[in-house]
Amino acid sequence: MLPTTEKNMDFIAELQWRGMLHQLTPGIEEHLAEAPRKAYIGFDPTAPSMTIGNYVQIMLLTLWARAGHHPVVLFGGATGRIGDPSGKDKERQLKTYEELDANLEFQRQQMLKLLSAGLKGAAAGAEEVDEAKFSVVNNYDFYKGMNALDFLRNVGKTLTISYMMTKDSVKNRLETGMSFTEFSYQLLQGYDFQCLYEQEGVTIQMGGSDQWGNITAGTEFVRRNLEGKAYAVTTPLLTKADGSKFGKSEAGNIWLDPDMTSPYEFYQFWLRSNDADIPTYLKYFSLRSKEEILTDCAVLESGIAEFRDIKAVKTSLAEELTERVHGTGGLATALSVTSLMFGKGAADDVRALNAKTLGFMATELESRTGPTELQSGKMSLIDFLAGADILTSKSEAKRAILGNAISINKIKIADVEATVSSTDLLHGKFMMVDNGKKKRYMVVMR
Repeated sequence: MLPTTEKNMDFIAELQWRGMLHQLTPGIEEHLAEAPRKAYIGFDPTAPSMTIGNYVQIMLLTLWARAGHHPVVLFGGATGRIGDPSGKDKERQLKTYEELDANLEFQRQQMLKLLSAGLKGAAAGAEEVDEAKFSVVNNYDFYKGMNALDFLRNVGKTLTISYMMTKDSVKNRLETGMSFTEFSYQLLQGYDFQCLYEQEGVTIQMGGSDQWGNITAGTEFVRRNLEGKAYAVTTPLLTKADGSKFGKSEAGNIWLDPDMTSPYEFYQFWLRSNDADIPTYLKYFSLRSKEEILTDCAVLESGIAEFRDIKAVKTSLAEELTERVHGTGGLATALSVTSLMFGKGAADDVRALNAKTLGFMATELESRTGPTELQSGKMSLIDFLAGADILTSKSEAKRAILGNAISINKIKIADVEATVSSTDLLHGKFMMVDNGKKKRYMVVMR
């Protein structure tokens, strides 16, 4: 499912109908009407991968580019060493430089693929990355040659303490305490904007609403030090209908790295989302036409939508986003696992899955420990079913086989004399067993 492209769309109007506009500085609409502009969003490499929480800002950059402007991604090689206090109620544990550098490089590669996918209307990795349509900058380059005295003289002199104290990121921490390290974060982010304005011609910074204070500090840097005019745009912080944080499931963060959150888990996150959240998710993340998105939203918000209508809209959104983030192969894996988990699929589908996906399925299905005899050779299917605690006795196992209820890795077994062996173990460790239409197990060799 590939997104449509809307040339020369009105960026601010686009954010408004999507519900993605929280604040903006005066005069920005006139500024955008004069010529294509450059805007940036900063990303701190404090995690090993980006999450779907970050994907809100990636969508903002994508929409910016589709409106005919040039997006700039700023990775916080420097600010990541400090820790952004915004939205935090206590001091952040600092990462090692080696860890931050590794995270930054991994996230840079992720960003190249994800932005390219959104801009070209293709699945992630389907086409070569075209970096001419956007820029990627590391803010460590702004500071690596600067000593402490230069920083205090050229950066620290720009803002007054009273100005910095008015920011929510500071006010909210006055009682619990804040180190000078985190207090200085807005100075670095402000100076980032000044450097990008001067070196790259960037006139706009975008981000989440919790970044408004840091972003407007940047507009002050440009005004005071360069006598220029810079602008700010923020999106609302996205939360679920129940008020909880977007981007998390019961199992934790939903990562954009398939090794941390499988394509199946990613796909299921959207399918399992609260029905009330789907209209918002459609507006934030779908790249289909405005008419298609609003039509689906109207169906869901009508109050008379039937289950099959809601399921169809969720499935469409899940497929669109899984393909964009994880590619056509990732979507195929997600659909295959979904089919297998609900009793469908074939033997080839099971054997095509990698060990990590099978391991995840073991956490979703009823998991059983395989008998140790299986690893050393072969054993009767009846002994295996009883030994793995899939059936309570050998006689019950025999009845299930005769009743055509047992499948091993999606292959029906109707012979009571049948055997299983280590060659039936997928990746030497897993075996999927079906007992009838509703009981499915993943046997795991420990």
